[in-house]
Amino acid sequence: MAVFFVCAGILGLLTFVLAMNISRLRRGRRVSLGDGGDKELTAAIRAHGNLMEWAPFVLLLIYLLHGPYGDRTVAILAILFTLSRLAHAGGMLGVVPQGRVSGAVVAAVVTVVASVMLLLAGLRAL
Repeated sequence: MAVFFVCAGILGLLTFVLAMNISRLRRGRRVSLGDGGDKELTAAIRAHGNLMEWAPFVLLLIYLLHGPYGDRTVAILAILFTLSRLAHAGGMLGVVPQGRVSGAVVAAVVTVVASVMLLLAGLRAL
């Protein structure tokens, strides 16, 4: 579970960094609410928003896999998900070429895999 906790911590720090990036851009552009029509600010807001839309739920799915599948499965999925979110954020901000697409695809695959694994574990327990 140590790997899971490290990945969750990294994602927490990424959330903070993305939020601070929004604040920095808003100050610099004198936009107190919304994006003010600024494309870079819009991308920063969506990078943060997308992380917040996915990370809590997928981390919960991965965490729940620990009981039926153990540390190795949890570690692999947590690492893949964390890398996907880092790539996605980097892609949204124009730092990682193709990061947005590859990050989104890997995050979706991890979500489906974790969901199916939990479903199978639940059916076996019936």
